[in-house]
Amino acid sequence: MSLITSSIGQGLLWGVLALGLYLTFRILNFPDMTVEGTFPFSATICVSALVHGVNPLAATILSFFAGMVTGLVTGLLYTKGKIPVLLAGILTMTGVYSVNLRILGKANVGLLNKNTLLNGQLLQKLPINFPTIVVGLIIAIIVIVLLAVFLDTDLGQAFIATGDNEKMAQSLGINTDNMKILGLMLSNGLIGLAGGLLAQNGGYADVNMGIGTMVIGLAAIIIGEVVYGNLSLTARLVAVVIGSIIYRLILLLVLQLGFSTNDFKLISAIILAICMMLPLFEQKFRTRKLLKKGVEKP
Repeated sequence: MSLITSSIGQGLLWGVLALGLYLTFRILNFPDMTVEGTFPFSATICVSALVHGVNPLAATILSFFAGMVTGLVTGLLYTKGKIPVLLAGILTMTGVYSVNLRILGKANVGLLNKNTLLNGQLLQKLPINFPTIVVGLIIAIIVIVLLAVFLDTDLGQAFIATGDNEKMAQSLGINTDNMKILGLMLSNGLIGLAGGLLAQNGGYADVNMGIGTMVIGLAAIIIGEVVYGNLSLTARLVAVVIGSIIYRLILLLVLQLGFSTNDFKLISAIILAICMMLPLFEQKFRTRKLLKKGVEKP
């Protein structure tokens, strides 16, 4: 039971990262490799702040703004420097690695005996792993509500229009470059928030902890879409978080089958590949079914 509650709690925290990735991957329709630099950078900022006695809530908020900074850098490289978004993200991700080493002073730093957002006095009274679920649920709800409200505003609609049809958005007087920068900042801010939360949950920050985070976020998005199909925008945000929980439970199942934790990255890639191919399989199945019906008709 403790393994299931642990997976649910981690799924909620990773769901925040998936929500951030959803803004660029689905709404703006481009891949942002900054994710794998933003995650460890924000975790580093958060852990360093906690080690120096900063309030856990303030340290968590700092991780959000740290993520926004990396998003801003990528956005400026992409829109003003005219560097392809994929390469701009890789450049930011690469540069941030050295910054992380400068901040930490070594490859990793732990949070032993340090106060975090997940070990407060009230939360310590809860059963094991439930503090992570409570904090993850509260933050996921707040993020979903704020995103839903934002996307329903004129600015949010301009942001969506930029991803739907950039030329049409420009013809309507929308500054699409600003919308892309805004999207990258919001996206990486949420990814940074997830980095800070997961660093507190894991009890450490490591300069290499960002490897594979993009695959995890994409898996949550794809699983949520595959399981729930066509939904409203707000419902899709909820589905992304649920997809993240399902993904963690799938990993737990794989672990119970006897696989090593060293295989998680490979398993994550396989799960993502299968989920992304499911719509193709479904389309082929429907086509064959229709053809079969056509042949059977007298």
